[in-house]
Amino acid sequence: MSDGRKISYQPTAGLSYDPIETLYWDSEALQGEVDRVFEVCSGCRMCFKYCDSFPLLFKEIDEACDGDVSLVSPEVTEQVMDSCFQCKLCEVQCPYTPRDDHEFKLDFPRLVHRWKAQRARTRKGSLGERVLANPDRLGALARASGGMANVLNRSRLHRLFMEKVLGVHREKLLPDFARSTFEKWARRDGLCNNTDAPEAVLFQTCFVQHNSPELGRDAIEVLQRNGVKVVCAEGFRCCGMPAWESGDLDTLRANARVNLDLLDPFVELGARVLAINPTCSMMMRREWPELLEGEDRERAQRLAPLVADVSEYLWSLRDEARFNTDFRSSPGDKVAYHAPCHLRAQAVGFPGRDLLRGIPGVKPAMTMECCGHDGTWSMTVSGFEASARVGKKAFDGMQSADSEVWATDCPLAAIQFEQHAGRRAMHPLTVLARAYRQDGFEKRLRQPGDESQ
Repeated sequence: MSDGRKISYQPTAGLSYDPIETLYWDSEALQGEVDRVFEVCSGCRMCFKYCDSFPLLFKEIDEACDGDVSLVSPEVTEQVMDSCFQCKLCEVQCPYTPRDDHEFKLDFPRLVHRWKAQRARTRKGSLGERVLANPDRLGALARASGGMANVLNRSRLHRLFMEKVLGVHREKLLPDFARSTFEKWARRDGLCNNTDAPEAVLFQTCFVQHNSPELGRDAIEVLQRNGVKVVCAEGFRCCGMPAWESGDLDTLRANARVNLDLLDPFVELGARVLAINPTCSMMMRREWPELLEGEDRERAQRLAPLVADVSEYLWSLRDEARFNTDFRSSPGDKVAYHAPCHLRAQAVGFPGRDLLRGIPGVKPAMTMECCGHDGTWSMTVSGFEASARVGKKAFDGMQSADSEVWATDCPLAAIQFEQHAGRRAMHPLTVLARAYRQDGFEKRLRQPGDESQ
């Protein structure tokens, strides 16, 4: 260092990852932790490859600060924090985390969230941040447009307007909005608000609700084929991750409270809560119990053990007689499978991949690199090009599998692959749903007594 001073790797008195603590909101306490974490990360450098935060930080320390992290400017600190898109992979790989019970208690993504939460209290978020933070409102407005939202999202002029006003990159492939919600279909099929001893309730996620109801229908079909008594509920809100990306804790908590009100009756019955998107299961299982306050935190802590990714829960049934392997068609011998970052962050293995292996002859080729979409970050002007660069290894990995069928548990990763790798990936449950059908894929599977093949 320039002055020979050494910053201890041990936690400072300002360590806090809990927003109900007064210390969490102390800016001086936060700065002490920022310096400490920068020092630890600079000494380790294991996470140089995950996002731009670390290369940017290391370059600044080496070239501008002569090794003294206390000299990192506020402007560069802000760039480092804004370059983190919460993939969580650095926390997954870091050997110094609270999860590993290490004395350094380092959690870089939570430090970033703390920093952004403090910034959000002193600086109003941009219009684009506020719009992207509320996917439920976006979905409702899109349906009210009678399909015009989808048309406008393909209009060059409108996309230039969106880029200027909202900061949404003009080239970003945006998901279409469905004309009808998943909830409407579930209500019509008598699946909603039935608390008559259900085994599981589906948390369909805002993406399935507003953009991809057919994915929710596939999930219900597969669960029912495996003897799962699954129900739905009306009125779920977004899990809160899009708001929390910019430090908006109030919106996260408000959304969580509504969802907890809806889920409480199922929690009382001991029903499992199955989320289709790994980000949502991660939020409910890992983030809500630490970010909510008062009674809501207690309710979230009761909920957390019952939450599972939908593929994770289905895989847990594999040793039961009801587990259905009666597949009638096949996607082919090889399926390219992408493991989402937020599934890896939950340390539950790769159930989507393992389920695909159950289709006769299928050998999934797995890619574990980050795709770079990461919530709303890749949609923004500042994040679009970087997201494509970060995701290149994932794109190359999927393409190298030389497969006609791609799969990922993350619906947003599917969009990223479509845009930057030329093929949209299906959810593993969509692959299973089609494989259960004789005409789901071109390749039919021989069945006992089938003389026609």
